[in-house]
Amino acid sequence: MTPLEKERIKFLPKSPAILKHLTKIKLIETKTGEPEQDQAELKKLFPHSYGKAFIAAKGTSSAKDAKPLKVGVVFSGGQASGGHNVISGLFDALRQIHPDSHLIGFLNGPSGIINNQTKPLDEKAIASYRNTGGFDLIGSGRTKIEKSEDLQSSLKTANQLALDGIVIVGGDDSNTNAAVLAEYFLANKCCTKVVGVPKTIDGDLRSEDVEITFGFDTACKIYSELISNLQRDALSAKKYYHFIKLMGRSASHIALECALRTHPNFVLIGEEIQKQNLSLADIVNKLADIIEKRAAMGKNFGVFLIPEGLIEFIPELNELINELNHQLANIDLAKLATFDEQKKQLLNVISTKGQKTYNSLPEDIQKQLILERDPHGNIPVSLIETEKLLSLSVQENLKKRSAFKGKFNPLHHFFGYEGRCGFPSDFDATYCYNLGKVAALLLFNGVTGYMSCVNHLTAPVEKWEVLGIPLVALMNMEVRKGKNKPVIKKTLVNLKGKPFQVLHTSREKWANKDDYQFCGPIQFYGNENLVEGRPLILNN
Repeated sequence: MTPLEKERIKFLPKSPAILKHLTKIKLIETKTGEPEQDQAELKKLFPHSYGKAFIAAKGTSSAKDAKPLKVGVVFSGGQASGGHNVISGLFDALRQIHPDSHLIGFLNGPSGIINNQTKPLDEKAIASYRNTGGFDLIGSGRTKIEKSEDLQSSLKTANQLALDGIVIVGGDDSNTNAAVLAEYFLANKCCTKVVGVPKTIDGDLRSEDVEITFGFDTACKIYSELISNLQRDALSAKKYYHFIKLMGRSASHIALECALRTHPNFVLIGEEIQKQNLSLADIVNKLADIIEKRAAMGKNFGVFLIPEGLIEFIPELNELINELNHQLANIDLAKLATFDEQKKQLLNVISTKGQKTYNSLPEDIQKQLILERDPHGNIPVSLIETEKLLSLSVQENLKKRSAFKGKFNPLHHFFGYEGRCGFPSDFDATYCYNLGKVAALLLFNGVTGYMSCVNHLTAPVEKWEVLGIPLVALMNMEVRKGKNKPVIKKTLVNLKGKPFQVLHTSREKWANKDDYQFCGPIQFYGNENLVEGRPLILNN
């Protein structure tokens, strides 16, 4: 182990006062848990889970009788810093509830549940993973538990292992799986309870009560350090424009958070572009204006931030992608030998408007739009080099400007996997530890079909509040692979919120002046303002 690893495993996360005595907590209903839309369809799909109330924790003077619990935990989907602390918190809480409780890990994601592949998780197994990044203790995977045979196999596993509960750690799709599994277990009179934990660095699994997902804080701090380094480089070399794409498949939370931390010359927010109905040409013209104005001041350098999912927020490109997702759902273009053959087949099945948009794009981007589908059957937007699409388009725009006398040398970056497995910040380490404890609390009280939740996150840890959120209440119906399916609704950037308004009022200053902020690496020791900083987008 490195010296830092040895020190980090000694870190002891704090917990809210309410979680001091887990057997002396009563869960009380606080508000109804109906989803905002698609109520009839969701009620039909989740007859045993629909309509459950939100629940909050309240301390009591008398302890509830406790028996040993046997619980399984699984990581589902992409990695996010803090997952090991969810397991640590879950383990410690189960042992606090009853010292003879057992925790097992399902290996390599939900397929571990289906195939009954497990690993015992005792103190020895967990000890060296506390406060570390990654999911390598038990691995992860993207298997969906939705087919009848997979649900049956999962039920068989739960019964064979005599599990009191299963904790599914994942994002919106994974927590949707948790809801489906909980419903199936209830329908088949299985005593195993299912609880979800909100994980995704994208930060798009949010609601009034789910203030942030774990891993977001760490990822944004890592990206912000990298952005800061490039800003310092730009300021030093004075000859490059850095086009930086940041993770954020369906929302621009990461781009917004990193912009608030680093003050780049410009950041594109997909939700804003969608609201203003800006075309690709509008965006390119805006960036070219900034570059031309900076050139007139003798500045031929700068930094632009681009959310990963930007291309889907640009109206004409979003229409094209939706059309391609629909028209190519049952067509395998990979069988055709050449790109020319693939393109010809594609143009034969899309509209005249779609053809025009497609043909206007650089050939490299055209090729990326017909890549292999993602697990949902859609175009893998993260593989589309939006940063290059923008820089190429800006270059062509600048060539047509007689007033532009500067130089334009673009460099391209995509910060994605770099942010998923770093040592969790103190905030994520603490947040995750308590999400694990709340998951144990919910299972101890016989709750199923709920998400573990901790909120009031801008307050001192001792004052954080805990609750359980009915998963179905977060759902809506969406088209996946051409079919209407229940999924947890993604939350987009609130353009009326304080974080975006801070950005909006700062843009002109950032564009023209080099107001770069140099964040440096994540801090684990020293002044609490450096160590315990929360995500800035929590400041609503």
